[in-house]
Amino acid sequence: MASRPDPTNGEIAEVLVELGDRYELDGANVHRVLAYRRAADTIRDTPRSVAAMVRAGTVTDLDGVGTTLEEKLVALLDTGGIPVLEKLRAKIPEGLLRITKLPGLGPKKARRLHAELGIDGPDALRRAIEERRVRALSGFGARTEERLLEALDRADAAAADGHDGAERVLLPRAREIGDALVAELRDATGIDPDRIALAGSARRWAETVHDLDVVAGADDPAAVVAAFAASDLIARVDRSGEHGASGVTHSGLGVDLRVVPPDRFGNLLQHFTGSRAHNVAIREAAVKRGLRVSEHGILDEATGVTHRFADEADVYAHLGLTWVDPELREHRGELELEEAPRLIEPGDLRGDLHMHTVASDGRATVEQMATAARDRGLEYVAITDHSASHGFGDAVSAEQLRTLIAEVRDVDARLDGITVLAGSEVNIGTDGGLDYDDDLLAELDWVVASVHTAFDRDPTARIVAACEHPSVDVVGHPTGRLIGSRAPYAVDVEAVIAAAARTGTFLEINGSPRRRDLHEVHARAARDAGVLLCIDSDAHRPDTLANTRWGIATARRAWLGPDDVANARPWDELRRLRKGGR
Repeated sequence: MASRPDPTNGEIAEVLVELGDRYELDGANVHRVLAYRRAADTIRDTPRSVAAMVRAGTVTDLDGVGTTLEEKLVALLDTGGIPVLEKLRAKIPEGLLRITKLPGLGPKKARRLHAELGIDGPDALRRAIEERRVRALSGFGARTEERLLEALDRADAAAADGHDGAERVLLPRAREIGDALVAELRDATGIDPDRIALAGSARRWAETVHDLDVVAGADDPAAVVAAFAASDLIARVDRSGEHGASGVTHSGLGVDLRVVPPDRFGNLLQHFTGSRAHNVAIREAAVKRGLRVSEHGILDEATGVTHRFADEADVYAHLGLTWVDPELREHRGELELEEAPRLIEPGDLRGDLHMHTVASDGRATVEQMATAARDRGLEYVAITDHSASHGFGDAVSAEQLRTLIAEVRDVDARLDGITVLAGSEVNIGTDGGLDYDDDLLAELDWVVASVHTAFDRDPTARIVAACEHPSVDVVGHPTGRLIGSRAPYAVDVEAVIAAAARTGTFLEINGSPRRRDLHEVHARAARDAGVLLCIDSDAHRPDTLANTRWGIATARRAWLGPDDVANARPWDELRRLRKGGR
């Protein structure tokens, strides 16, 4: 009998996600549920085979994977299943699990629908809505029925299109795998470091990536292809030839490798970096000059000579174009640039003005977060724990905020090398009001105002009202989206930008890779309207202070330079830009 193939990292992660979801539907302790989800994230993002680590006895080296979980993974590899998961599958209807994925309907509400109305899946939910039985439950109502019906319709349409939203992965996960593969191929073949690179949307620092493109310029392409096939980052090779290969990583991400002689590397890199629209615009402009552009070179039709370049910058120069940074190559006017703009870089940030501690839903103390930020080279941070009506527990009451302010002041006095500011991420209520009274807000060094609840209750008017509040410095993650899992709420971004410009309120580019909110197009529009942007980490642990890297990527794609970013300034300068020079 043929042996069972090992599951990929993505398949293992999905099993753990399902286990966590079913535990949650079964009413398990929230910490157990979160532990499985965190372990799933770790396993999905691990570039090498987790199944191999299980067999080698090293899987507990991964963060969040202990001996109990190791036992379950051993069972999964040996038998194809996990006993406790099989019991939960028998107990929890499959359809009930599916409806928890609908926006606005989590496990707690799904359990109530099952217990009180016998709803066990999407079809039963649709019938109950059509019969107006859902609105009879306390906490639901007619508007909830309407939203759930819209969500069911969207899910059905996506299924009919064969699209489940899972084809693309977040950029950090793709970059980790892609960068590791490039480094491995470079080291294995001795290829010039300047002649191998990631291309495609990963190089343009887009929010999500469908697959990876690796391009190389080498005198011995066969050696590069062989190193690719031998890499333990690659789960399988689907195609291999003299000048390239394609395969799939352990997390299920596709990879295409292309290898050309070194003197063509610049042409190859430019072509496969894209975007498609950018390349089409280049080709159309080149045709007017009697040139034809492709990955193979630039053909001069008058002379019949094909010009090939080792360096990508020479491709643009030969076409009479200004150098275009990869992040700008989206056909948004970049070919009209007379000179390359100075885009913001990670080292330009002086402070981080949105982070959380154990006072709300963070995982570290004020001092630990501040110390980690100082070690990253920042000059100042604002501690901005969630306010009283955050809506997800772990919120800070007015009395607790006063205690937290005192703690921040103490840490600031004791900790050398960084300024620690007392702030809050205050929830914007349904009437546009804030959680704390004006006197308490006035005690804070920094106020982030965000929508966290009742997304359907006129978010535009609420955010505009927050902009008009004299103590609000910045609107946090202004559209509320979670990439791949929650659409932006119905907010008029143009109206928000206008309000921010009128009132001197900053707008945030939230660096969490699941948010990157504002989106680059909106961030550029805000810049054009004279609004300053803040790039923040929204960190909940010291290691997620690095989230600002993804906010920087969005800012660069928005054409932002250091002068457009509020926290690229020293604190003494920035605080004078607060409303009224507070």
